[in-house]
Amino acid sequence: MRLSWDMDIRTRVLIVALVPTIVLGLLLTTLLTFSRLNDLEEALTQRGQATARQLASAAEYGLFSGNRDVLQRLAASALESADIYGVAIYDRDNSLMAVAGLQVHSASNVSPPSKAEVMEISSQMLRIVEPVRHAPSLEEDPYTLTGGSLYQPLGEVVVLISRETLDNRKLNQIVTALFMLLAVLAGSIALAVLMSRSVSTPIQRIAAAMSDIGSGDLATRVPIEGRGALRRLAEGINEMAAHLSIARGNLEQRISGATLQLRERTEDAERANMAKSRFLAAASHDLRQPMHALGLFIADLSRKEHTDDTRLLIERIAASAEAMENLLDSLLDISKLDAGVVSSNPRSFALGPLFERIGADYGHAAKERGLRLRVRPTKLWIHSDPMLFERILINLVGNALRYTPRGAIMITARRRGDHVLVEVRDSGVGIAPENQSNIFLEFVQLENPARDRSKGLGLGLAIVRRLADLLYHPITLRSEPGRGSVFGVVAPSAPAEANQEPALNPEQNFIGRIVAMVDDDALAQESLAGLLRAWGCFVVASDSLPGLLSALEELEVEPEIMVSDFRLPGEHTGLDIIAHLRERFGADLPALLLSGDTGPETLRLATAQRVPLLHKPVRPAKLRASLAHLLQHAAERSV
Repeated sequence: MRLSWDMDIRTRVLIVALVPTIVLGLLLTTLLTFSRLNDLEEALTQRGQATARQLASAAEYGLFSGNRDVLQRLAASALESADIYGVAIYDRDNSLMAVAGLQVHSASNVSPPSKAEVMEISSQMLRIVEPVRHAPSLEEDPYTLTGGSLYQPLGEVVVLISRETLDNRKLNQIVTALFMLLAVLAGSIALAVLMSRSVSTPIQRIAAAMSDIGSGDLATRVPIEGRGALRRLAEGINEMAAHLSIARGNLEQRISGATLQLRERTEDAERANMAKSRFLAAASHDLRQPMHALGLFIADLSRKEHTDDTRLLIERIAASAEAMENLLDSLLDISKLDAGVVSSNPRSFALGPLFERIGADYGHAAKERGLRLRVRPTKLWIHSDPMLFERILINLVGNALRYTPRGAIMITARRRGDHVLVEVRDSGVGIAPENQSNIFLEFVQLENPARDRSKGLGLGLAIVRRLADLLYHPITLRSEPGRGSVFGVVAPSAPAEANQEPALNPEQNFIGRIVAMVDDDALAQESLAGLLRAWGCFVVASDSLPGLLSALEELEVEPEIMVSDFRLPGEHTGLDIIAHLRERFGADLPALLLSGDTGPETLRLATAQRVPLLHKPVRPAKLRASLAHLLQHAAERSV
């Protein structure tokens, strides 16, 4: 029998104590019982043999003389002994001379039983046979009657002894042995239980105390009991618990002190961070207002006639303003993605029109750098957010233009199972393997140690990584120094749809469009109104809601589109003004919100009221595209 190692120590002690006792008790009980049973049977046999010898000695005369009556009385007298079932006396010819106790004959058959019948009756009994011999006198020579050999027996006496008493005695002996065995086992079990308790109980208490100490209850103590190793073990555990309790108290004091210092420093850092956030928000808002006005003034100024020197100066001013706008836009994109306020709206769309639009927008810039921008036509569709995916490709193409001194740039798409791999390939400087994991970090430019603004700011690929993570699109990169780079975006494939949303027309005709505008900054209002008027719009501008409503009533016109700054003096925000105008001129009035506040709360409020939000400074092209988008959707709803 193989013992399971899952048994506890008490069970093991019981098994060790009981198994030898049980085995020894069984062996001794079995041995003594069989020995006693053999003694009983041997004693019965000896008593039967003694009775048979006595009958044989007494039956000598009767057999010699052939006197049956004497033999019958002799056989009957033998039945008076206990356990004697029957007696039969035979002569030397095996003839039955007397029988007692063997009533096998019936009333109709009075003949005595034969020897075979006696044998059949005695098959279940103890049968003892004793020969009857002639006892010679002192004058007779035992050899004279037989011619030198022993004399022949006169007959034999058969004594049958019942086994019933013997069997009863054996059964009693077995029952007594079993009771004795059970008594021994009960005593052994009681002794084993007492012994196991004396051994296992202290060990179990020690184990429970160790479990409590391990769970943190260092006040637990083990009772000191017994002698020897268990006593020393209990004393050692109590001493260890006391030392641990003291050490934990010291450690808790140190942790409390460190926690208090950390909390104070955290609060200081949070206050500093809040102050920094307020400063950056105020600085960003105050910086974006003049940058917004500057961009619009430059756009309006560039539309007029100028000399070559003035035109060159305007272009340089525009380039500087664009660099500043790129930095502000990139920092804004990074902050919005990190703050989690950018959400994706995936849908199925075709890659072909997107490729054509990017090729048209960046083909001229590539030609100015002496590069070829090739767009491989495709009929593949993907499931993604069109605006965010386009931003990823634009950043990848812009990165390729900056770091490709000569050669070509290609945009291509290939099916990969259930996905589509969109790649931007270039023949530029390439990226070493050890640097490929760093290029997606902020402000990392491997080939621009002098921080040349013409090569970007080092934020384009950081934005790509964040947008790809938002859309769950893996980014792939293959590159070797001097042999160019291949950036890839993996997006889920989508089935082509028959009715695709028509592409926006960037050259939307704004002539005659009535635009209501609210901005409290005079420069921003003047620059935006001038740009809209240059596009052919009829602009009604004011710095407040009452002034705008008064101007609309005076001119007796209804606005076709609303453009408002978010932060305004007084109790109304730009969203409040848009909501008021929609109540008055219709809930479908197209509206656009401008703001220099880059906090996430402004974006959430605008999204809740279904108003697009553009952060200042707004590029004229982006403003024109947004207005065209709103006017086109308004026209589609009215059809």
